[in-house]
Amino acid sequence: MTDFHRPLLFRIIVTPNFNMSATMGFADPFRAVNYLEGVTRFRWEFVSENGGECLSSNGFSILTRPLKDAAAEDADFLIVSSSWTPEAYSSAAIQSALRHAARRNATIGAIDTGAFVVAQAGLLKGRRATVHYEHMDAFQELYPDTELSENLYVFDGNRISCCGGVAAVDFALHIIQGTHGSAMANAAARYIFFPALRERGTSQNPQESEPLGITVPAPVRRAIKAMEDNLEDPLPISEVCTHAEVSHRQLDRLFARYLNKTPALYYRDIRLDRARGLVTQTSLSMAEIAFASGFSSQVHFSRAYKARFGLPPIKDRIEGRIPFEFRAWPMHRKTDSG
Repeated sequence: MTDFHRPLLFRIIVTPNFNMSATMGFADPFRAVNYLEGVTRFRWEFVSENGGECLSSNGFSILTRPLKDAAAEDADFLIVSSSWTPEAYSSAAIQSALRHAARRNATIGAIDTGAFVVAQAGLLKGRRATVHYEHMDAFQELYPDTELSENLYVFDGNRISCCGGVAAVDFALHIIQGTHGSAMANAAARYIFFPALRERGTSQNPQESEPLGITVPAPVRRAIKAMEDNLEDPLPISEVCTHAEVSHRQLDRLFARYLNKTPALYYRDIRLDRARGLVTQTSLSMAEIAFASGFSSQVHFSRAYKARFGLPPIKDRIEGRIPFEFRAWPMHRKTDSG
């Protein structure tokens, strides 16, 4: 913990279609601290490349300062908050601002898919980071020199990252704890009614819990874990049964009851879901994506992809790169009558 005699400045770079909830969730604990302390311990500002209104993924906008105007004052923390298609907004100006801050030894952070932008600037080589779980496969393919974590947030020295969502509140509270101590972080958490601070190392999707308390049997969870661990080289269903510790017939019954699919169809669909992330979030070739998703034939892959999502992958690469609020998920899914 450091005794700061001046407020710490957080400069938050937002890109079009950023996640509003995660970004505001990150800022609010600092607001609470300032209010409770009666003095300004933290300052923050929202900037974008050109300034003005920046539209978030839920349709709300915030007013931002132009990046070039904000650069006159060095920030202690430079945080990138991005969501859909971060590569489309990772401009030369943002890259330059990140590298400048890194040379000053400022803390560089990322929310949601912001780590893509930071990694593109070359600032995550040999470091640990996290992104929203939906974008993990794409990140691993694009930046293999970064150790990707499935945790809610990662602190690796002066490189910090968070998967987004409500975890951005945990992220901010841990920063407060590190800079000003546990008492201040606890007070801020109580004030914003944040019931429990999740510890470092908490997974984005812990297998042992469901948010609404609805769980599937352990054999199904074990089977799904085996499938998810073997997407590029799919296991025979008989081997999945071995991991699940049940017979083939019993696994069929459990999947039909809890997932409304056969194990084979569920396995195929999660491989296609992985493929869709790579199609819409990377520039990998269709052959590379087919192989990475466990399809030995590109023709078979394209047919299965179209059957699941209603359009071929090459077309989805263009049409799938749109903000989340303008699409259903999975996009273009065929109806029963279609």
